[in-house]
Amino acid sequence: MVSHVDIWNAIDALAERHGFSASGLARVAGLDATAFNKSKRISKDGRERWPSTESIAKVLEATGENFDAFLSGGGAFVQMRGPEIVRPVVPLLGLAQAGSGGFFDSAGFPAGQGWDVVELPSSQEDGTYALEVSGDSMLPLYRDGDVVVVSPTAQMRRGDRVVVRTKGGEVLVKVLYRQTPKAVELHSLNPVHAPRTIEVHEIEGMGRIVWASQ
Repeated sequence: MVSHVDIWNAIDALAERHGFSASGLARVAGLDATAFNKSKRISKDGRERWPSTESIAKVLEATGENFDAFLSGGGAFVQMRGPEIVRPVVPLLGLAQAGSGGFFDSAGFPAGQGWDVVELPSSQEDGTYALEVSGDSMLPLYRDGDVVVVSPTAQMRRGDRVVVRTKGGEVLVKVLYRQTPKAVELHSLNPVHAPRTIEVHEIEGMGRIVWASQ
């Protein structure tokens, strides 16, 4: 017989195996972020609360595990056959937060706390991260709420859309127009804004946009 504790332990173990917190696992499965919070597991009057079968089905689909592995807490990771595949996830951060410091290491890779996750339609290399657009400064190409996926290791060429983080705390989504050993010339997505030239020593990190949800 499967107990209340067994089910919740299995959810915690599943989250840990795939590098998520309980709330991160809920998000990647398309559930409310608080669905698996410990406070939700026992009601105020002391009654046990069980996750719904729909919730369990969604986390199994999101992680690619089967039900037996889920219950046993084993480490099996089974990729679904046919049209169903296990989709990768990358760290997600709000664009406004990205310039505040503490979210990237010295190589430009995501680090520290406060990241969420977003699911991608195809695999990406290590170090890839995502930023959620806020406001209308990137119209007409990117709207408020769109997610752009950035690779700090992808080769960049003229005409590529890039994200540049400056040591002054700016986070710019621009088009790479010219790059020299001393400076980078950037053109705006919104033609209202003038081109920018930034000296290399002022740049903290730079990556190419490899995918966007729109």
